[in-house]
Amino acid sequence: MTKADTVQKIAEKTGIRKEDVEKTLESFFVTIKDSMSSGENIYFRGFGSFTNKKRAAKTARNISQHTTIIVPAHTIPHFKPSDDFVTQIKEGSRQQA
Repeated sequence: MTKADTVQKIAEKTGIRKEDVEKTLESFFVTIKDSMSSGENIYFRGFGSFTNKKRAAKTARNISQHTTIIVPAHTIPHFKPSDDFVTQIKEGSRQQA
């Protein structure tokens, strides 16, 4: 499913114009990215959590050049679905099988 498909489905379910849904969805994504890049975690009860995970510095190998490189410590985004979310997905996959 693409962003355009998502916008279409939301517009059909809510009766809101597709242009307004697209602006809202885009604003939602920008808000998530801005909040996470400033170090905030985001929690949606019943859906999941967007958190920042810290990765320690490490030594890695470049096999093609036979060299080692230092990968500095960095932060990556992480999503953890809620238990309700996971249960719904599991039940949906059982019904399709």
